[in-house]
Amino acid sequence: MTRIQDDLFSTVNAEWLTQAEIPSDKPRISAFDELVLVNEKNLTADLQRMSVELPEGNPELLEAIKFYNKAGDWKARNTNDFSAVIKELDKVQRLTTFEDFRLHLLDLIFHSQAPLPFSLSVDADMKDAVHHSLGFTGPGLILPDTTYYAAEHPRKAELLSFWQKNSKELLEHFGLDEAQEIAAQAVAFDGLLVDSANTSEEWAKYAELYNPIPFEEFVNHFENIDFRSFVTGLVHTEPEKIVVFENRFYDAFDSIINAENWPLIKSWMLVKIARKASGLLSNELRLLGSAYGRFLSNVAEARSQEKHQLDLTESYFSQVIGLFYGLKYFGEEAKSDVKHMTSEMIKVYQERLDKNEWLSRETIDKAIEKLSAITVFIGYPDKLPEIYSRLKVRKGSLYEDACNFDELLTARHYEKFSEDVDKSLWHMPAHMVNAYYSPDSNTIVFPAAILQAPFYSLEQSSSQNYGGIGAVIAHEISHAFDNNGAQFDKFGNLNKWWTDEDYAAFEKKQEEMIAAFDGLETEVGPANGK
Repeated sequence: MTRIQDDLFSTVNAEWLTQAEIPSDKPRISAFDELVLVNEKNLTADLQRMSVELPEGNPELLEAIKFYNKAGDWKARNTNDFSAVIKELDKVQRLTTFEDFRLHLLDLIFHSQAPLPFSLSVDADMKDAVHHSLGFTGPGLILPDTTYYAAEHPRKAELLSFWQKNSKELLEHFGLDEAQEIAAQAVAFDGLLVDSANTSEEWAKYAELYNPIPFEEFVNHFENIDFRSFVTGLVHTEPEKIVVFENRFYDAFDSIINAENWPLIKSWMLVKIARKASGLLSNELRLLGSAYGRFLSNVAEARSQEKHQLDLTESYFSQVIGLFYGLKYFGEEAKSDVKHMTSEMIKVYQERLDKNEWLSRETIDKAIEKLSAITVFIGYPDKLPEIYSRLKVRKGSLYEDACNFDELLTARHYEKFSEDVDKSLWHMPAHMVNAYYSPDSNTIVFPAAILQAPFYSLEQSSSQNYGGIGAVIAHEISHAFDNNGAQFDKFGNLNKWWTDEDYAAFEKKQEEMIAAFDGLETEVGPANGK
């Protein structure tokens, strides 16, 4: 028998560990995942009920239900009418030269399902969190991160081979005669991106990636793409700067995105269109399209049709479903109690900072100011993002609805550039079993779904609640002072507020923490302390 002093985790959770089973459509199981399963069951029952008794007085929820019904109309989905997908593929097929591609960039981003081989996205500016900026990155990789591309990685070859074969089979369903060559070229283009992509360690230090480039310098950096016209077409103005987050990609851009590589880029775009479309079509294609994800995660079975129907609806109406969930399943008494717990936990941080012996008084006072300025959101938001009023289910196929939604979402994304950042918006729906800290708004958010047993309940003792959700609250607050959060001030701006001596001491403690965990053996190999 394991002794508690030898293995606290295994002893405390002994009964659960012997009884818990990993569902066949999941890669893992935990207390979080068990709540996800409960929520899926409840929301499915709710949506099925509302599919018969359509909600009144809630136009956004009504559209979500209409989309849910269309997602579950397998008779219509299984007709294998791929005409809308073929139309999207043709938009790329007609671009015979790199010059064609250059001339149609705006049309591709606003009116097609084709991804571009680079990204310009709108987000709160790290150094001016009241305003938005444009961030420049690469398009991402096929495999989870750059380490998978190392020659010695045990899964590199099998994963790329599976993805290529799986993509070929998808393309064949849409009548592309050169499916094998297109899939191979897509993998070849992915290979060109690897050396310029950020590593997972680099992404983990996101505050250090902020590299603002003056607009004139940015547009003059490139020879192969007219970024002046492209950017002004996106946001209808010339911004002062573009923030580069993947510097190697920025430097290597013209050597990757060029006429010589256009056949590879074009094939990559075609495969991406086909893979995205598969989840919106027949059951056969959604199973085929999700096969790579299951192979990557070692998941035995695909999601059931019923669960897939819910997943798809959540992908477009997450906040709408979240608000419904919060209003139905979460109460004001619990909200008030969790708010009190959060205030108490912040006080503990303040008291411990006040007694800190390795920081100067100046830094301690500013840290306490930051704690006092944290905004806490609990349960569910007061309002929905405006975009949901635009999402209307129309006549036509599920795929056509999704294409229309994507166009509306893209247009709204770039509209935001000229607006001030709305810090009241949530970036996680209320029915998600999770919580987060946002450094650019100095906000912590606890969605309703995590505020239930075993993490929290009004029926549990104070000790149980502090041991459950209290630990989550303390964890989220800690992100305000982790290696990234510590670089943002109380207003959410990337700003040096530590003394030089204190930050040097903080970095030394980071290195000690990294060393404490680096190389420790786990079930999946040695830990990376960074």
